[in-house]
Amino acid sequence: MSRMQARDIKTAEEARRIVEERGLSHVKVGMFDIDGVMLGKYMQRDKFFSALEDGFAFCDVVLGWDSKDELYDNVKFTGWHTGYPDAPLKIVPDSCRELPCEGDMLLFLAEFAGPAGELCPRGLLKRILERGRGMGFEAFGSLEYEFFMFQETPESVREKGFRNLKPLTPDMMGYSMLRSSVHSELYRELLALAESMDFPIEGLHTETGPGVIEAAIGVDSALAAGDKGALFKVFTKVWAQRRGLMATFMAKWSPDYPGQSGHIHLSLREIDSGKSAFFDPEKPYQMSDVQRHFVAGQQKLMPEFLAMFAPTINSYTRLIPGFWAPTDATWGVENRTTALRVIPGSDKSQRVEYRLGSADANPYLALAAAIGAGLYGIEHRLEPDEQVKGNAYELDHPEHQALPRTLWEAAQRLKASEAARTLFGDAFVEHFAATREWEERQFRRHITDWELDRYFEII
Repeated sequence: MSRMQARDIKTAEEARRIVEERGLSHVKVGMFDIDGVMLGKYMQRDKFFSALEDGFAFCDVVLGWDSKDELYDNVKFTGWHTGYPDAPLKIVPDSCRELPCEGDMLLFLAEFAGPAGELCPRGLLKRILERGRGMGFEAFGSLEYEFFMFQETPESVREKGFRNLKPLTPDMMGYSMLRSSVHSELYRELLALAESMDFPIEGLHTETGPGVIEAAIGVDSALAAGDKGALFKVFTKVWAQRRGLMATFMAKWSPDYPGQSGHIHLSLREIDSGKSAFFDPEKPYQMSDVQRHFVAGQQKLMPEFLAMFAPTINSYTRLIPGFWAPTDATWGVENRTTALRVIPGSDKSQRVEYRLGSADANPYLALAAAIGAGLYGIEHRLEPDEQVKGNAYELDHPEHQALPRTLWEAAQRLKASEAARTLFGDAFVEHFAATREWEERQFRRHITDWELDRYFEII
């Protein structure tokens, strides 16, 4: 009998068999929190087998702290007032991955269940996709990420105070064959890692900026696309640090260079016919009525859902004119200055690119928001505004297309959004908005270098 492969695992029984076949004493189990940070642990084999059937418990503090392990003081779900009890999680057998840096070790994803499941990013995406299936559609997506690489370590960047960092390569050399050839070993290693961990990269190249790389992950069903995007970010950083390098997915690490995007390509297919729900050869740009309504929903709800695409203080430093990031809820056909780019094609390739998101967004939440808004547009038969032709940065746009300019404002728009509460549930909206308010409050406690330079002596 041939050796079982991780990507072939579909059921709990098959998960049990592959662990036994490899003689593993432990496996790795991980989940993603609100910020898209992966958390988890090694789990002893018998405990894992039990969890396959009955789930397991994990302290719910991971839903009650921020990306620096600081405890929220403004959320209802958990806190000192609840005593931080355990929350139930369930193993996802078909998420099984190889961990090539750890020999035969296997990784399984888990997701929260019960009341905690209402806040679980992966669970939220699943609920949105189920809504789409109820409408007769299956969603497909792919994620593109830009990230900067540095000749630094976690220790060195802290010793330098995150200043004067040394990029992997110098100068602005987008799509450079020179750079990718000189560092071909690194590129090949990353491509091989992506293949072995089942988030295959269909395109990898340098972008404009010192040490910046863009990776386009292959298309898949939307839930699988979320898994692939989330794992890509984590294990790209793991791969880099194991080689004495660092990768960052900050939205913008330097005011001198473009920010880092997290673009999302989306399409719907009809469940009954298997055909593209977006492609209609008889319509302008091959946009079906369904795609037109989908784009309209995304456009209308973009200002209300922005916090799910731009979830950090740093996200908003990227959303400025002229740096390849949208500044209003606009759409156009093959127009990279707009927030939504309709890409005409065939039954196979007709899609829309959601260009607003930054690389720091939680892939599950960004997908849930982008797809949920589109489904809302279909349900309500919304019509998009007039498409933008030309440079969107140079045009005046209607006031309703304006995007929030700060994380605090974005959190308030999300809290007040009836559409968000309909799609995502009150529990998630209240919790996520509170976590973004917390993030803004944490920022306000600090004095920036800019303030010291500007005010210390002269004022």
